[in-house]
Amino acid sequence: MIALALAIALAAPAKPHIVWKPIPFGAARVAETVAYSRRHYGTATATLNPRAIVEHVTATSTFSSAYNTFRADIPDAELHELPGTCAHFIVDRDGTIYQLVRLDRICRHTVGLNWAAIGIEHVGLSDAQVLGDAAQMRASLALTLWLMSRYHIGLANVIGHNESLTSPLHKELYAPWRCQTHADWKRADMDVYRARLVAQASLPLGPPPKPRPSGC
Repeated sequence: MIALALAIALAAPAKPHIVWKPIPFGAARVAETVAYSRRHYGTATATLNPRAIVEHVTATSTFSSAYNTFRADIPDAELHELPGTCAHFIVDRDGTIYQLVRLDRICRHTVGLNWAAIGIEHVGLSDAQVLGDAAQMRASLALTLWLMSRYHIGLANVIGHNESLTSPLHKELYAPWRCQTHADWKRADMDVYRARLVAQASLPLGPPPKPRPSGC
């Protein structure tokens, strides 16, 4: 048993180099997050217990533009609600991984899944651009594999933003947002991404997602 545990520990993916570059997340933003969670998930908390990972594309060409958007705690331009949008990580085009938010803090990146999911943004204008960037992809896969290992998240719960509505973890109490999602990381592109995760993993990751009907 000890030998098996040691073998698993040695096979676990190493933590990649991560640059800590936090956005402001003081008492006011925490209170906004608690209120957001109460409205949308029925639980008044800002604490995240990660059960999923959602991959995103920033739709910007620079890290700074994405970072500044998340840094500004103002109502978002799309849904007009506080707290401002954010992600736990941004992976830049050169492969630099920036962490913006603590991993035990709910961060507003995916309607219906913020209560359960870590958000990873990739600087770029499309899924294809990110998939074709070797340095960025190496960093992204290393980060996702490390997070999967740390939080015991199976491949079924590593999804793209566009897959959010079919996730079994999706929960949205505010009816006008029930079918809200984004176009980044469609299933076909995430199938490529997940296949690369499997190819690089040193431990079994489990089956891919089995999307449920969204009703949308």
